[in-house]
Amino acid sequence: MPQPRNYQTEAIIIKKTKLGEADRILTLYTPHLGKIQGVAKGIRRPRAKLAGHLELLTHSHVSLARGRNLDTITGSQTINSFFALKSDLWSASCALYATELVNQFTPDHLENYPLFQLLLSILHRLCQNGDKEMVLRYFEMHLLHEVGYRPQLQQCVACRRDLEPVINSFSYSAGGVLCPACRHNQPARSVSVNALQVFRLLQGDDFDTVTCLRIDPPLSHEMESMMRGYLRYLLEREVKSAAWLDTLRAQNMTISATSHP
Repeated sequence: MPQPRNYQTEAIIIKKTKLGEADRILTLYTPHLGKIQGVAKGIRRPRAKLAGHLELLTHSHVSLARGRNLDTITGSQTINSFFALKSDLWSASCALYATELVNQFTPDHLENYPLFQLLLSILHRLCQNGDKEMVLRYFEMHLLHEVGYRPQLQQCVACRRDLEPVINSFSYSAGGVLCPACRHNQPARSVSVNALQVFRLLQGDDFDTVTCLRIDPPLSHEMESMMRGYLRYLLEREVKSAAWLDTLRAQNMTISATSHP
């Protein structure tokens, strides 16, 4: 049975690319169609009616018409603009990092409803006060689970024994933690007892408990660095928006140092 020419879907706008003088190609992440693309014609003109409903990081209800190569966006209505998120540079940058990961890890047209719900919940969380770094670590861990790369953190990935509360090692290629006995002659990086404990909590579903944790800067840096390395290994490329987060972190540290001599 042929598909209807016109269809509608919820969507989170995760990427936009210029096309010609006035159009854009928008990448949308949807609950039941997975990642799709659509052309928004004339959207870059000053008085484009749909522009506000199709901004990055907006949750919208979108109407599309099927095309030979790309579908055309014919209408859109905002469900949530996440204004609080977009009005703060750090929060917006964290959200763009999350959407880049979704874009990089997902193929087109593959439904992943839990991942859509995860991304939507993280956008809501980033609108709230709290440690945005922990929000990102939570998102990374659950994204990896949803796309099939959940790291093994309870047992040694080599000998399958339960991990002891000592300094173990994380192997990107093995997808999990190695005990000290299995660490030899394998490329891996050390992971502290505290980092492993927090990562295990992050794999659970109790987000509120995780965000109540007080993580000192060295531990936060260790966790961010480990996840950065694992994501880079899986994608075989850098996550572009991660470099911008590094720049903002450095700026925030400079401002903090000058305001508290």
